[in-house]
Amino acid sequence: MAKTKERSKDTGKRIVDLHQTGKSESTIGKQLGVKKSTVGAIIRKWKTYKTTDNLPPSGAPCKISSRRVKMTMRTMSKNPRTTRGDLVNDLQRAGTTVTKVTISNTLQRQGIKSCSARRVPLLKPVHVQARLKFARERMDDTAEDWEKVMWSDEIKVELFGINSARRVWRKKNTELHPKNTIPTVKHGGGNIMLWGCFSAKGTGRLIRVKDRMNGAMYREILSQNFLPSVRALKMKRGWVFQHDNDPKHTARATKEWFRKKHLKVLQWPSQSPDLNPIENLWRELKVRVARRQPQNITALEKICMEEWAKIPATVCANLVKTYSNRLTSVIANKGYVTKY
Repeated sequence: MAKTKERSKDTGKRIVDLHQTGKSESTIGKQLGVKKSTVGAIIRKWKTYKTTDNLPPSGAPCKISSRRVKMTMRTMSKNPRTTRGDLVNDLQRAGTTVTKVTISNTLQRQGIKSCSARRVPLLKPVHVQARLKFARERMDDTAEDWEKVMWSDEIKVELFGINSARRVWRKKNTELHPKNTIPTVKHGGGNIMLWGCFSAKGTGRLIRVKDRMNGAMYREILSQNFLPSVRALKMKRGWVFQHDNDPKHTARATKEWFRKKHLKVLQWPSQSPDLNPIENLWRELKVRVARRQPQNITALEKICMEEWAKIPATVCANLVKTYSNRLTSVIANKGYVTKY
């Protein structure tokens, strides 16, 4: 090992000597059998630091040994909810005293950062198995098969909902400038409940549900809005309807309504909003509505209707076209929640 270091020091000195005689980096490299990039790096180091020796690492030495870092990573892997205080105490018991800042810096160097845990539907083992069964049975379905599905769902849209998470760029001491603030009212300003549907051909009808929805109201919505949407979008023969397993949807009277009209319903795994592409359209709608900043419930409803109608059919088509990716993700995640 020592001979290698001696040779590298000697090579560095020879490179500098040849450079001082006016020879080019290419010539020096060919003469010494060293890459041109290595020659250039050694010459730049010599010009900057007047030495070709290895420089000492910059910054303070790491307070946590590699062994303790591995121990910390194992702890985080087993329980991602572990706090920095817990890690400080663990290391202290192991004989290493550090601060929470040191813990944060160490984890960041390992590619770990603190993030807010996402809220996702509670998945019990029966839900996980149902999701896997659905994904595996549908993996061979083609894009054309998914084009025959009419997707539906309900959503609550708050008056100042999406604005609450908005960030702004501002200068110091301008936090109260109207452009840098988000208007709020007591109790959140209210919200509206919407029902909507779409297919690969575009958005169907969107309506506001003004009262608490029950089975009878849901069936009325289907009659007055779902069926007209099917006709308007000119669904292909053999189309099927999708809705989740809300009690209103699975009630005996609702099932009877579908049976009498000879309509086919897609068997759906519970607790699976990530498998319903309409969730992506709801997000699109909320972003569009937030840009227009409605100031009251009446304006909120009007803007929701306008923006829903403006969503391009291509957006709907792309969501359906890539549906198989959702199924692949469910299988890859062993039935648990996916990024969708």
